[in-house]
Order: sequence, then C-alpha cells, then structure tokens
Amino acid sequence: MEFMGFPADVWLPFVFIVLMGVSMLAYVVLDGFDLGVGMLTAVAASEDDRDRMVASIGPFWDANETWLVLGVGILLVAFPMAHGVILTALYMPVAIMLLGLILRGVAFEFRAKVAPERKPKWNVAFFVGSLITALAQGYMLGLFIMGLESNWATQAFSALTAVCVAAAYVFVGATWLIIKAEGELQRDAVRWANWSIWAGGAGLAAVSIATPLVSDRIFEKWFSWPNIAMLAPIPILTGILCLILLRMLSQMPYPKDRWNWVPFVITIAVFVLGFLGLAYSFFPYIVPDKLTIWETASAPEALIIILVGALFVLPVIIAYSALSYYVFRGKATLLKYE
Repeated sequence: MEFMGFPADVWLPFVFIVLMGVSMLAYVVLDGFDLGVGMLTAVAASEDDRDRMVASIGPFWDANETWLVLGVGILLVAFPMAHGVILTALYMPVAIMLLGLILRGVAFEFRAKVAPERKPKWNVAFFVGSLITALAQGYMLGLFIMGLESNWATQAFSALTAVCVAAAYVFVGATWLIIKAEGELQRDAVRWANWSIWAGGAGLAAVSIATPLVSDRIFEKWFSWPNIAMLAPIPILTGILCLILLRMLSQMPYPKDRWNWVPFVITIAVFVLGFLGLAYSFFPYIVPDKLTIWETASAPEALIIILVGALFVLPVIIAYSALSYYVFRGKATLLKYE
C-alpha cells in the first residue's frame, strides 16, 4: 500500500513514531503539571491550600496518564525491537517510576478519606510519589540522550536531568495553579513559578548543550550549513518565550486576574519547542545512533491493523480530555467525598 508515492514499510513507521511522539509530549505537558502540583503540596502554607491544590488536578490526573499508556503501547506494538532495547536499559528507573505512580494514586484517594490525624502521612506519600515519578522520568530522559549507555558520566548527567525535569514540572505546575487558584494561594503560585523557572531553564540548557556533544551525527546535524539556519528558530523562540515569562511573572497577578492563563500556555509552547529539538536531533533513530524506526518497525500488515485501531482510540482520548477540561474549567474548589 503506497501513500504519496511512499511504500507502506516507509510511511507507516513514520506515522507511528509521530503518534508516539505526540502521546509522550501530551503526557509530559499534562501529567507534568499535576506532578508539579503534587511536589508543591510540600510547601503549601496550610492544609486548606493543600486541599485546593489537589482539587485543581483531581478531575484530570487519571486521564493525563492515559497518554503515557498510549505512548508505551505504541512503542511495544509498532517498534517491538526498540521496546525491548529501551525497556531493558531503563528497567530500574521505569520500575521506580511505576512505584511512584502507584504511591501517588493511592495517596490521592486516601488523603481525602482517612481520619484527619492520619492525613499528614498521606500528604507526604502524595509528595514523595510525585517526586519519585518526576525524578525517574528525568533520569530516563538523560540516559536516553546519552545513548542508553551506563557509566559514571552518563549517570551523573542523568541525575542532573532528573533534578531539572522535576524543577520543570514544578514550574508548569505553578503556572497551572496561577490559573486555578485565587487569593494568597495564587500569589504563592506566582512566587513558586518565579524561582522554579531558573532550575527548569538550567535543565533545558543542559540538555541542549549535551545533546550534540554525545553524538558526532547530531553535532553535524545541528551545526552544518544550512541545518544551523533551519534549527536556529527553535532556540531563538525559546529564549524569547522565556523572557516573556520572566517579565509576566514579575508583574503577576494582574488586576481582575487578567492573563492568568498566559504563563501556562507559553510554558506548553516551550515544552513543544524542546520536544521538536529532540525529535529533529534523533530522527530517524529510535535507539540513539543504533536502531532506526524502519529497522525496528513491525510488519506493514500489522501496522495497518494497529493504525485502524489507533484512529478509533485517539479521537476518544482527545474528546474525553477536552470535555473534562471544559467541564471543570474555572477556579478549583475543595475536593470532597460525600
């Protein structure tokens, strides 16, 4: 089956790597903000503020994790060889991430239902689960950039990206709270965003510097002409957006809560630009500098069947997510089980 002159074994793997990339990007943005809110509960001024913070992510966090399941599922069925290589190299951080997600999910439910004297313990569990999950994801990103090689240098870099990714999640979580909170909690969210943007920016810079240094192919792809001109808009736009963020956050909150959504939207744009930079750098490799998407893809006959299923499932996920964000728009109220 050809498409625009390309045979099925060429265009189908490309379609699936795009679907997987979009799923992972959606997960990072959407679950990133609720992981960030989970980590910020540790510095909330009061128990009421903490309850309101958890309520701001209550209707969304479960659905946000659907994108992770979709992304990993596509990796498994569309690129089974790459799935084996990647998951083998990342076995421990993936296991730790899953433990963090389980702890976080249990704590989310229990903290709202247990007796008041037991609630602080589940608050700690919710924070720890969110932190573990974020750090594990950052560590996996660092190890992937390093070509899935494990030595003291790659582990040190991965530890750095773990901290910086967690800080980036804290930042996007703070910008989410600027939208959903009001009063003193909103002012706290602005303050949290003002200090976490620097750590998140440092992580973005570290990834940008390390990526071309670990691969001669990527270095050539970035800095040869005309590639450097084609890639230049990404760091330029990222820098401009970060300057706009710093300017806005220094003046927020605005009267009548105007423009409270802008920092969150700009942060999403920065995440998208960072993702495009990584995608440009590693394509067509799915295992850095080792295996391409075409070498690891399933048979075209299997991919066609999977694509038909994806065309049914993906619109449902998008529609459900859009509906939940529309229904629960506005300021967060206390989350209660009555």
